[in-house]
Amino acid sequence: MPANLPPGLPIVPDGDSPGGQRISSPLPGTGGGVGNTVPFELSPEDFEAAVSDALLLIPDKAARAMDNVAIFIEDDYIPQPGDEPDTVLLGLYEGVPLTERDSWWDAGSLPDRITIFRQPILDICGSRQEVIDEVAITVIHEIAHHFGIGDDRLHELGWG
Repeated sequence: MPANLPPGLPIVPDGDSPGGQRISSPLPGTGGGVGNTVPFELSPEDFEAAVSDALLLIPDKAARAMDNVAIFIEDDYIPQPGDEPDTVLLGLYEGVPLTERDSWWDAGSLPDRITIFRQPILDICGSRQEVIDEVAITVIHEIAHHFGIGDDRLHELGWG
C-alpha cells in the first residue's frame, strides 16, 4: 500500500496485480455498453473485484501522487437536497483538491472520498470487461478532481 494512503482502505490503488503484471485496457472511451437495455449482473463481491482490477489501470505515477484518498463502493447515488431527483452518477469525488490545499489542510483532515456507484455502472455495461473499463474511467475522472482538474477539461481530454 502506498505510504501516503490511509491504512484499512477497502480498495488500494497500488498499481500492481498479485502476479506483478498490469492489467491492460484500451482506455479512455471504452465504456462500450452505454445504451444497454438490460443491466449486466455482477454480485457486490465480483463488482468489488472488478473495481480492484480497474484500479490497477491507474498510472503508477498518479496513484503515488494521490494524498489521503479513500475509495468506496456504494450501490447507488442518492440525490442530495438541491439535486435533480433523477440525478444519476457513476462516481463522486468529495474533498479538497490538491491544488486548493494549504498548510491548514493537514491538521486532522479526513481523507478525500471517491465513491463508485455500482448499479449505474452495471446499467450501462454488457460485460465484466466493460465494467472494469467504465470503473477505470470513472475512478480516473474522480482522481482528476482530486488533482484539481474540472469537468470541462476532462471532457476535452476524453475522460468525461
